[in-house]
Amino acid sequence: MFTKTNILRRFVPPYKGYMALNILFNLLATVLSLFSFAAIIPVLRILFGLTQTQVQWVEMSRVTGLQDTIAALRTNLYCLLNEQIALHGAGTVLLWLGLFLILMTGLKCGASWLAYYFLIPLRTGVLRDLRLQLYDKILSLPMGYFTEARRGDVMSRMTNDVNEVEFSIMSALDILFKDPIMIIVYLTTLFVISWQLTLFVLILMPVAVFFIGRIGRSLKRASTKGQEQNAEILSSIDETLLGLRVVKGFNAQGKLRARFLTLINAARTTFNRINRRYYLAHPLSEFLGTALIALILWFGGMLILSDNATIDASTFIYYLVIFYSIINPSKDLSKAAYGIRRGQASLERIDAILNTRSDILEPAVPKPVRFDKQIRFEHVHFSYLPEREVLTDICLEIPKGQTIALVGQSGSGKTTITDLVPRFYDPSSGIVSIDGIDIRRFTTHDLRSLMGIVCQEPVLFNDTVFNNITFGVDTSQPAPDGLSWQQAVEKAARIANAHEFIADMPEGYNTVIGDRGSRLSGGQRQRLSIARAILKNPPILILDEATSALDSESEKLVQEALEHLMCDRTTLVVAHRLSTIRHADLICVVHEGQIVERGKHDELYALGGYYTKLVDMQA
Repeated sequence: MFTKTNILRRFVPPYKGYMALNILFNLLATVLSLFSFAAIIPVLRILFGLTQTQVQWVEMSRVTGLQDTIAALRTNLYCLLNEQIALHGAGTVLLWLGLFLILMTGLKCGASWLAYYFLIPLRTGVLRDLRLQLYDKILSLPMGYFTEARRGDVMSRMTNDVNEVEFSIMSALDILFKDPIMIIVYLTTLFVISWQLTLFVLILMPVAVFFIGRIGRSLKRASTKGQEQNAEILSSIDETLLGLRVVKGFNAQGKLRARFLTLINAARTTFNRINRRYYLAHPLSEFLGTALIALILWFGGMLILSDNATIDASTFIYYLVIFYSIINPSKDLSKAAYGIRRGQASLERIDAILNTRSDILEPAVPKPVRFDKQIRFEHVHFSYLPEREVLTDICLEIPKGQTIALVGQSGSGKTTITDLVPRFYDPSSGIVSIDGIDIRRFTTHDLRSLMGIVCQEPVLFNDTVFNNITFGVDTSQPAPDGLSWQQAVEKAARIANAHEFIADMPEGYNTVIGDRGSRLSGGQRQRLSIARAILKNPPILILDEATSALDSESEKLVQEALEHLMCDRTTLVVAHRLSTIRHADLICVVHEGQIVERGKHDELYALGGYYTKLVDMQA
C-alpha cells in the first residue's frame, strides 16, 4: 500500500529540517487564518445591530470547563465591542476590524510563503536523489541485464516514469504537509463551535470518500499500462533513429509509420481514460462539497431556530466560513491521492530497476589484485539463456606479456570469452583466474583497473577530444613520465595515428565531437578509442576488432603502434582480419563455442583445418 507514511519514510528523512519548518509555517498559517476569519463575527454583529444586546462582563476566574470558558470569552468580547462602539462609533470600530483582518491575512500569507519556501528544497532534493539512485543503479547493473531489457524501456523508466513521479507524487508533497494540518485544526475549531453540527458533517463524510476512492483505485492499473505503452513508443523511436539508414534504403517508412501509429493510438486511448478519471476528482469533490453545505445549512438552521439554540446566526456564518475553507484542502487532498496512485505505477516501474540484484557479486573479503604470471580459463562454460550454451569447456592459458588471438566465424563466442576477463559476465561453471586466484575474489574496480579495452564499435561521448581520450584515467593525479596531461594525450594520439586529424579540427583537442562521435568518421572514432586505451597504459589489453574500421594506410600505422605497445603487455585480440594477428604468440580458433584449434599462424595453416579455410577465404 502506497500511503503518505510510506512516502515520508522513503523520501523525506534527509530533509527532516525542511519538513519541520514547512509543517511549522503551515500550522502558523492555519492558526492565523482562524484569527482573520474571527473578525467576521463582530463585523456581522455590528452590521446586524446585534451589538446593542445587553451582555454582562463575566469574571474568568469563576469559569470552569472548556465550553463555559469559550462562552465567557465570547461574552466578554461582545462587551468590549459594545464599549468601543459607544466610545468611538460603529464606523471606527469597523475600520479597526478591517485593519485587523488585513494584518492577520498578511501574516497568514507570509507564513504560507515561508512554508513553500522550505518545501521547494525538499521536492527538488528528493527528485535529485531518485534520479541519482536510478543512474547509479544503471551503472552498477551487469551487462547481462541489458541483453534482456529493452533499451527504450530502460530510458522510459529513467525519463517518463521519473517525470510522472515528479508530477504526481512530488507535487502532492505540499498538499500532504499542508492540507491535513488545515483539516485537523479547522475540524477541531468546528467541534468547539458546535459539536452537534460537526458530528452531523462527519456522518456524511464517508459517503463522499467512498465515491472518490472508487475512482482513484482504478488509476494505478491504467497508469501502469500507460507507462508500458510509453516505453514501447520510446523503443520504437530509438530503433528508428538507430536504423534510419536501413529504413530509408529499404523504403520501409510506411511500415514503420503504421507500427508507430498503432502504438501512439493505443497510448492515446489509455491516457484518455486516465486523465478523464483524474480530472473527475475536482468536479466530483465540488459537487459533494456543495451537497454537504446545503445539508449543513438545513441542520444549522434547525439548531438556530430551535427553542434551546446552541449557536447564534453570526457564529453559524463563521462556522460555514471555516467549513468551506476545509472543502478546498479536502479536494486538493483527493487530487493528491489520485496523483499518488498514478505516480505509484511509475514508481513501481522505477523500483523494478532499483531492486534488481546484480549477479556480478563483489567479494565480502576481496583479495588484492596482482598480475605476475598468467590468466587462465579452466573448463569454462557460459550461456546467456539456460537452453543455449554459448561457450563449452574453454581451457586457455594466457601467459603475462604474450598476445593471444581469437579468430573464427561471427557468433562463435570470441567476444564472449573476452567479456569474461573483466567480469562483464561470470561463467556458468568453471573458473577464470589471474595468477591462480579466481577473479571473483577481486573487486570489479580493482580487476578492471588492470585492463584497457577497445571495442569493435567505438564508444565515444558528446564531449571534447581531450576528455574522451582521458576517459579512463584520473586527471587529478599527475600524468605519467613527468608529462602534462596535454602532452600525455598528444603522445597517445600520435601512437594511435590520431594526432594529425585532431590538430586539423577547429579547436584541436578541445573540439566537441558530437553524440557518439557523430562529427568523426568511423576510422577516426576507432583511433580515438585506441588512444584512450593507450593512455591508460594497462598491463592487459583487450582488443575486440580494434582496427576493423580503419582504412588500409591507417590500419598499417596503428597496427605497428599496437604491436610496439603490446610487446610489454598481455593482449587478448579478437580479429576477423587475420593479417593483423599473424605474429601472435598463440592463435585460438573458436567454433560454435569451443576452441577447436590453437597454435601459431604457420602451424595452424599447415593443418588444413578451420584456420586454413578462414585464411584462404580472406586471401
